[in-house]
Amino acid sequence: MKRFLLPLGLFIGLLVFLGIGLRLNPREIPSPFIGKQAPAFKLAQLHEPGKTISPQDLQGQVWILNVWASWCVSCRAEHPVLIDFARKNVVPVIGLNYKDGRNDGIKWLREFGDPYTLSAFDNDGRVGIDYGVYGVPETFVVDKNGVIRMKYTGPLTPEAINQKLMPLIKELKSA
Repeated sequence: MKRFLLPLGLFIGLLVFLGIGLRLNPREIPSPFIGKQAPAFKLAQLHEPGKTISPQDLQGQVWILNVWASWCVSCRAEHPVLIDFARKNVVPVIGLNYKDGRNDGIKWLREFGDPYTLSAFDNDGRVGIDYGVYGVPETFVVDKNGVIRMKYTGPLTPEAINQKLMPLIKELKSA
């Protein structure tokens, strides 16, 4: 009888971990950057290579960093949602064109519309790596002090914007 207790205990333990794992939302991947200063960068703008953008340029305002690429299929699904959100002009939406060709990114935005206040060009992906990006699209909400308050993995949906981003943005803007 005792020899069955250890395997039974291990089996029950595995069931508990499986049950916990099934309740997790795969879009809510914990990020070590939440509550921390957004990593600094200075990148050339996608449309104007002679001009740069950095988080310091956005100090004092709540803003969104949306990581995208012309080769990203999920970005295409997210794009109409971003266009609709950008039309509301709630906060600046900064694009981070990730591991893409400059001409490919510009052509893609010309074809599908440009929801971004401006896009930074992260050709080699180093800034994306600094932000912990492992796939596109990913979206970060940054507060007035340059602190990352949310990371959303995967394509934004109207529900995600209305239920998660907008309440947080309103809270951050009033703080």
